[in-house]
Amino acid sequence: MKTAILVDGGFYRRRAQAIFGDKTAQARAIELANYCKRHVNSHGENNDLYRIFYYDCAPSNKRVFHPFLQKQVDLGKSDLYEWTMQFFDELKKKRKFAIRLGKLAEEQAHYTIKPQAVKKLCNGSLIFSDLQESDFCLEIDQKGVDMKIGLDIASMAYKKQVDQIVLISGDSDFVSAAKLARREGIDFILDPLGAPIKPDLFEHIDGLRTCDKSYTAHTTR
Repeated sequence: MKTAILVDGGFYRRRAQAIFGDKTAQARAIELANYCKRHVNSHGENNDLYRIFYYDCAPSNKRVFHPFLQKQVDLGKSDLYEWTMQFFDELKKKRKFAIRLGKLAEEQAHYTIKPQAVKKLCNGSLIFSDLQESDFCLEIDQKGVDMKIGLDIASMAYKKQVDQIVLISGDSDFVSAAKLARREGIDFILDPLGAPIKPDLFEHIDGLRTCDKSYTAHTTR
């Protein structure tokens, strides 16, 4: 069978960092490429790789006001910006990789207090004056990533370019595209990297597969 692998990049990076810790951009790119190849050459299958599609958004270089620091923060000079751009460059060098970039809703970008800190504030274990910079996080929504995933699934299904699609994602927004692909005879596999999925999603996929036991040992995102 000819297999296409679709990677929700933001989801993958969060899960990989949570399970395996921080890595250089080059090391993380190698890790992702090797992981994707395991889907093609494991589980009793020896399929042909059509392409690995990686979906993400370029990092923001916007200046955003930080309420704790009481100043504008230049995101374009952050370590995350530099790391992400290096990571994309590393993926572009790899054979069979196609990068699909959406956009960030930069006009809505803002810093907010992390949910864990909010919970502590509400139960009284943390008071407002004790908040630290680490208790804040940047909120920027992605635009267009889910749409690009859905369009590529539909295109490959209608054009009969592949026999199997493996989607690495923890999102349920793919359901409509998965149903379409299955109606066109595509074997549709979901890899949530060990994260739990809704029980009713099983009826819309042909299989659930995670290729590294390190992920399945950690069932929360």
